[in-house]
Amino acid sequence: MQLHKDVTWGLSWFDVEDAMVKRTSLETAECPIARSLDALGDWWSLLIVRDALLGIRRFSEFQKSIGLAKNILTVRLRSLVDRGILKTAPASDGSAYQEYVLTPKGRGVFPILVALRQWSEEFSCENGGFNTQLVDCNKGRPVRKLEIRAEDGRLLADGDTELRANPAIRRRRRVSA
Repeated sequence: MQLHKDVTWGLSWFDVEDAMVKRTSLETAECPIARSLDALGDWWSLLIVRDALLGIRRFSEFQKSIGLAKNILTVRLRSLVDRGILKTAPASDGSAYQEYVLTPKGRGVFPILVALRQWSEEFSCENGGFNTQLVDCNKGRPVRKLEIRAEDGRLLADGDTELRANPAIRRRRRVSA
């Protein structure tokens, strides 16, 4: 991916370095990657969404699966609910507990987790593989590696893309001025 001359990431190197020292909100950053990291950027949140995609719904189940301290899990779950990634619902078994359910926005994280998994399988797996494999439920066959394709179907690599100013945004700014 190349950066077109008219586009900035919305952060200076100082901001990025500062954000690594203390948690700075990126929710208004011009960069969509930065905004995504603001919502999902810590590993606990991604692991919670992973587990929710696998069917985990209760606080105690998340805690048991991830091994996270109750106070940290509480904060992460609250943040995911506040950001519209999870919602709370009455327990499906009729008990007094509440469950955490993925929203459509939360289900939208699925391809991100698949991409992270496939990247790890390709570049960080030793000794022949991981204990689990992502497969198609209907056929039982491994999921094909994610691909980035052009509108016309051509396979694209990072050098085949660039960031350009969004013309729809320019038009909106002119109209509102």
